[in-house]
Amino acid sequence: MGKFFKIIGLAAALALALFMAVITGDFGAWYFAWLVGTTMIVLIAAAGAVLFDTQEANSNGKV
Repeated sequence: MGKFFKIIGLAAALALALFMAVITGDFGAWYFAWLVGTTMIVLIAAAGAVLFDTQEANSNGKV
């Protein structure tokens, strides 16, 4: 039953991707780059915040 839901989920993702490709037309590459870039900026900022918190926790109040 788990494989069935996996296949249904992948089919839904494919249908959504095809729908978005038809809607965006020639601007598809720009929208793709915007989504990937925005995701990367958020992930890099989150990683920087985690590293900063870790450094601050390990500093033991040293400046």
